[in-house]
Amino acid sequence: MNRFARGALTALGGAVAAETLRRVVFSGNGQRYEPWERAPYRDFPNRILILGGGFAGYTAAKSLCKMTRRRDDVGVMVISRENFFTFWPMLAGCISSDIDTKNVAQPLRRALIRDGASFRRAEVEGVDLEKQCVTAGGREFPYEHLIVALGAEPAYFGIPGVEDHAISIKGIRAAEEIRNRVIERYEEATLARGDVPDSQLTFVVIGGGATGVEVAAELHGLVHDVLTPDYPNINPHRVKIVLVDSNEMILKELDPALRRTARKKLADLDISVITKVKAREIKADRVILSDGNEIPTQNAIWTAGARASEKLDDLDLPSDERKGLKTDAFMRVEGHENVWGIGDCAATVEKDGTPVPPNAQAATQEGKVVARNVVSAIDGGEPEPFDYKPVGQLVEIGSDFAVNQVMNVKFSGLIASLFWRATYLYKLESPQSRARIAADWILDIFIDSSVTQIRDR
Repeated sequence: MNRFARGALTALGGAVAAETLRRVVFSGNGQRYEPWERAPYRDFPNRILILGGGFAGYTAAKSLCKMTRRRDDVGVMVISRENFFTFWPMLAGCISSDIDTKNVAQPLRRALIRDGASFRRAEVEGVDLEKQCVTAGGREFPYEHLIVALGAEPAYFGIPGVEDHAISIKGIRAAEEIRNRVIERYEEATLARGDVPDSQLTFVVIGGGATGVEVAAELHGLVHDVLTPDYPNINPHRVKIVLVDSNEMILKELDPALRRTARKKLADLDISVITKVKAREIKADRVILSDGNEIPTQNAIWTAGARASEKLDDLDLPSDERKGLKTDAFMRVEGHENVWGIGDCAATVEKDGTPVPPNAQAATQEGKVVARNVVSAIDGGEPEPFDYKPVGQLVEIGSDFAVNQVMNVKFSGLIASLFWRATYLYKLESPQSRARIAADWILDIFIDSSVTQIRDR
């Protein structure tokens, strides 16, 4: 990206970060008491237990704390296997080190405690619906209302070799693994003086949704911009990046015009796109496609599809064919008045039965509505049906180009990239992450990015 464009992006990002930080510092977050003055969760007469700290669970907890700030009868606790949640929209940027990995990990504990919730990092082991308690980390946690927000994980559809030979986008570590894989291949090629098979320098991204497209674009940035000065003996044009998707066009959730724009941008980046074909099998040295063709590669990356958390298999709760929790339009789990399911682990439907897509903006909206419904149930009121309001879709393709569809407004290019950065910088929950990412973008104006591979011996 040229210096002017990069400067514009970072200046806007810095302005957004500064404004957000100002609001955090001067708004007086209104917490109902200091953390050390909090009553123990077990002492509240109405205990709301949330399983999962992703977009849905975190939003539900914060919304509940805000709604019950002046009440002494409602306690909130979040149980999550990690003490952070992954800010997925920025994850791909970690591959090229455009964004530092630690800034994509949004802290849970401090934010929740400051809002008045309790937090425990533990693995959920079981739910006793009759006793109304959850077992996690070897201990029992009682509840009056349970919100299940355990998220999703990759779906492999029974395709042989995916788990053994592909890097799967499960979370933050996946971005680091992809970056380290590229560097490892470069080191091997350098040591062999370039005498390596083409499969060693071919990267196949399977899945043409937003994640797959962004991963492919960040791979291009890593290869052509970041690593070029460090490996002058490797021609970056020898590295092949291939995107495979089963649909007729990539980014099926976008308007057709934006799909074509994205496809053209990928072509400009020399990223090959193969559509209307699936991966039939993944081997250590190639990907076999459903049409019989094979792509020689030692570097497959899986971004195609997700399923509800496998942890649901251990819980005695009804699930659908996707193994997502069966919920009604009020997000109550089928057959249980005080158990609620939200986020990617739930088969959420609207009032008319329309399925709600499993994405971050839906999860955030569900978290807010379920908080209102739970408080309403505690107070003897009626819940409200969930009405999903899609805001749009933002997809960044490299550091100076994006395709966006916001409230039926479609735009692309540098302006779209500016909008992408400003929007997601603002949506970050951690003020420290906002400031650090903005600072990194500013430093990129003056200092060329560099990466290194940290290996365990």
